[in-house]
Amino acid sequence: MKVKICGITSLQDALLAAKLGFDAVGFIFAKSPRKIPVEEARDIIQALPPFIKSVGVFVNEEVSAIKEIVRFCGLDLIQLHGDESPSLCDALMPRSIKAFQVRNQSSLQTMGKYRGKVRALLLDAYAEAQRGGTGRTFDWDLADKAKGLGVPIILSGGLGPSNIKGAVSAVRPYAVDVNSGVEETPGKKDPLLMEELMSIVKSIAHGDL
Repeated sequence: MKVKICGITSLQDALLAAKLGFDAVGFIFAKSPRKIPVEEARDIIQALPPFIKSVGVFVNEEVSAIKEIVRFCGLDLIQLHGDESPSLCDALMPRSIKAFQVRNQSSLQTMGKYRGKVRALLLDAYAEAQRGGTGRTFDWDLADKAKGLGVPIILSGGLGPSNIKGAVSAVRPYAVDVNSGVEETPGKKDPLLMEELMSIVKSIAHGDL
């Protein structure tokens, strides 16, 4: 199972994530307390060791603007948290990941339209006024059902050391995405929580569910 840490705003946090074994680091370029200037994101990405994926998070941004930031920063993947259509996601392949705020069973029907247009589906908790980073969980049974769509599932939404084992046991996703669950304050990660979470993830990988 892969692990992504999102909302990175400092080189210190990014390098610690790499040292602890996180597979990907996320940079938010949309309105958020964790938003990072593109110049700072580029500097961090250039300092990362090889094989650590960099992911840019966008909300209802123009394709041309996304492509320019991808080029400028050297992003590996694009995470789309807005109302992006399947055709827009397809235009950004093979980098696109589509995020969904899961409310109920009907959310799964919408996801099916993105099959073949994205590399993965990221499932997050629903919040009316916020596109992500809410710290809330959602019904993991729906995430488990979403695996039937035949697209890799990234589980997100309020994940941290206290619930990561239960989440992975319930869903067994391709990857998990953590943010607020390993923070001191928005944008500032907690080294102890990061280390604790990765210790649990490694125990899961060794079959200690």
